[in-house]
Amino acid sequence: MEQLILLVEDDLSISDMVINYLSKEGYRIVHARDGKEALRLFEGQDYALILLDLMLPHLNGMDFLKTIRERSRIPVLIISAKDSEVDKALGLGFGADDYIAKPFSLIELTARVKSAIRRATEYSDAGGSAAPQPAPLITVHEITIDIDNIQASKNGQEIRLTAKEWSILKLFFSYPKKIFTKEQIYRSVWGDEYYGDENIINVHMSRLREKIEDNPSSPQYIKTVWGIGYKLGDFQQ
Repeated sequence: MEQLILLVEDDLSISDMVINYLSKEGYRIVHARDGKEALRLFEGQDYALILLDLMLPHLNGMDFLKTIRERSRIPVLIISAKDSEVDKALGLGFGADDYIAKPFSLIELTARVKSAIRRATEYSDAGGSAAPQPAPLITVHEITIDIDNIQASKNGQEIRLTAKEWSILKLFFSYPKKIFTKEQIYRSVWGDEYYGDENIINVHMSRLREKIEDNPSSPQYIKTVWGIGYKLGDFQQ
């Protein structure tokens, strides 16, 4: 059965190229040229994925994203040339799952589409059959994560994290001595091949540090290992 994708893009040259390529890959594409049309087309359809440009007429991509996130967890892949807008969509809890920068390779776009749909399908199918989790509570200095309930707290106060921020924090807390490269973080958290685009890691790491660090500009929990990646800070006496 064909999987249905909603493409929200006002540039006809880009949308025609994407539609032609993804159609050959077996997807059925519904195209909206602005945010208001996208909201109308979103209703009553069972989409596998949304491809979303952020710079749209009538209703911008960010407002469209916030609106659909009130009713759906459908995966959203942003296609945009404006890094600051991507930062907001990924980092402020608006619910974007991934992004690809313009100009992009159609081969890479297809790989991202397949990965996002696969992750969403695996998550929805997992139900109660997931593998047993490690110890439900892990504490590092002032922060405790509750794996069973997917919660984090600092000095007893809840830390509100996005799904990706939670997964990154859990990764570091679960392996406190390990240094992670950006590729390893991406593979572990996104469950996909790393295409060398560092911005998506940088954005999530920056937002996570803002939420867990006393001084994000001098982080103590997730420290940068220059030239390699990141590691959990050492709080042992």
